[in-house]
Order: sequence, then C-alpha cells, then structure tokens
Amino acid sequence: EEDRASITSLNNLTVSSVTGQQIPLTSVADIEEGTGFGSITRIDESRVVTVSGDAAPGYNGPEVPNRVQDELSEFRDGLPPGYTLEYTGGNEDQQESFGFLGTALAIGAALILLVMIIEFNSISAPFIIMAAVGLSLIGVLLGLILTRTPFNLFTFIGIIALAGIVVNNNIVLVDYIMQLRGRGRDKLEAIVEGGATRLRPVLLTALTTILGLVPLTFGINVDFVGLLADFAPNFQLGSESTQFWGPMGTAIISGLTFATFLTLVIVPVMYSALDSVSLRVTQAFGGSEDGGAIVSDTVVTESLIEDKVPGDGAPTAPEASPAEPGPTADT
Repeated sequence: EEDRASITSLNNLTVSSVTGQQIPLTSVADIEEGTGFGSITRIDESRVVTVSGDAAPGYNGPEVPNRVQDELSEFRDGLPPGYTLEYTGGNEDQQESFGFLGTALAIGAALILLVMIIEFNSISAPFIIMAAVGLSLIGVLLGLILTRTPFNLFTFIGIIALAGIVVNNNIVLVDYIMQLRGRGRDKLEAIVEGGATRLRPVLLTALTTILGLVPLTFGINVDFVGLLADFAPNFQLGSESTQFWGPMGTAIISGLTFATFLTLVIVPVMYSALDSVSLRVTQAFGGSEDGGAIVSDTVVTESLIEDKVPGDGAPTAPEASPAEPGPTADT
C-alpha cells in the first residue's frame, strides 16, 4: 500500500531480474496516470467500487468524512438510476458504535428512571435528577470546545460514565431533603440543611473522580521501576494513549465540574420550584396544603400505654384490685 501511495513511490520501486539483481521499475516500464478497475468486487450481488484514502495532515478522523460528504453532495444527486454512494470504512464502524451506545444510553436512562420512581414513590424527584444529568452535557460540550477535543467513541463512553456519577450525587442530596421534609421541616430549612449536610460527600465524590482521571486524560506517565531502582522517574506528559483516553477523561472532568455546580445550586432551586407547583396543583383540586409536597415517607410511632396524670402532674399508682376471699376452715 505504501509503495502505491504516490507516483514518486512507484518510481522508486525496484523489481528482481532473472539473475536476482534489483533494478528500478522505471527502467523496464513506463508509469502513467489513468483510471481503471484493479478488481471487480461484489457485495450482496451488487458490483461495488471502493475509493479509499488517508487523512491529510491537519485533519482528524471525524472531520474527513464530513468534508467528503460536503464535496460530493452535488455528485451524489447527479448519479444515474441504479447507482448509489455510501460512506463506509472507519466512518461506518463509528456510526454503528454510536448507534449502539445511543441505544444503550437510552435503555440505561429508562431503567434508572424506573428504579428511582419505584424507590422514591414519586415522579417529581426522579425528574429533577434526570434533568441534572441532561444539563451536565452543557459542561461536556464546553470542555470539548475549550480543549478542542474531537467528539468520538471514547467521548460517548465518558458521557455514559458521567451520567452514573451525576445520578448518584443528586440522589444523595434530593433524598436527604425529602427525608427532612418528611420529618416536618420547612421547605427552605430542609433545602439549606440538606445542602450543607451533603456538601462534603458531593465535593469529595467529584474531586476524587476528577483527580483520578487527570493522569489518564493528560497522559501523565511515571516509571516507578526506574524511580525505585535508579531514582530516575522518567516523567512523561502526553503519552500515545492520550488520543484514546483523553476525550473520555475530558468529557467526564468537564461534565462533572459543571454537574457539581448543578447539584449544589440548580437542583435545590428546581426542587423548590417544582415543590411549589405541586402544592398549587394539589390545592387547585381541593387537596390539603401539604398534600402535594415532595417528601419522603416517615414512620411515627406512639406509645400504646399512657399513664393517668392527676392535676399535680404526678402519675398515679394503679389501683389495687380487691382481694378475692379465699377458702376458710371450720374450727
């Protein structure tokens, strides 16, 4: 393939003579540019002509198919009847992978939503949590734009991983706020106390995840064997694996940073607004003032035995039952 990449490569190609001597191809043949069929290929009983090429310097993989489709749009519209133009190769494989991951993401989101509805026994709380997951994609897009990272297959995998982390952080916060509401706390008081109490777990989850992904994203590599043997760590930044894992790490880091702000600021605001709407809807249909609040079920136990308290507040001793007459002996 490399020998046929250009005319210059063909001019430098050598062939073996009868005596085994290597002679230039140009000495025994004339090289001219032309068109023709190297072979006849059929797919599903249809004749196929495949045109392949390598990306020019300065262009990445996902950008090339888009440019090719734009350039061939008029040519595709002018094809005779019976002729079709399809883009295959790496572009086709990438589209299939995106379709599979998109289906997996949709099914996973539906299952997560179903489980939360069953556990919370509410639709409002799962809606708030899933809305935070959707809004976290804004952070992913900002991170990709600022770092000029292409959106590829590994970026999609990072979005799926990000969704799980964001759901976990928001469940921790929303569930605790609902528990406080169920204990009789005021809405504003429950939101403030819930945010203050769950601040540390949310920040720790985000920071540990982000710091753990920094070496993977930026390709930080340390030779620990050399460090222990010769005190030479051979520190390296930007390894070859960065082109694969870098987009995934960038998606998770940027999305989680933005989602942490959503969890601590936007989600409580959404909870308060949706709770007020639920109360108004319930009252409009004749419900009680607290019937539509987004709360968690609580169990209240009361003593089944109450002592009688007289006027002075001291409990009275139980009255003794009269003694039953026992058997007597005649004397």
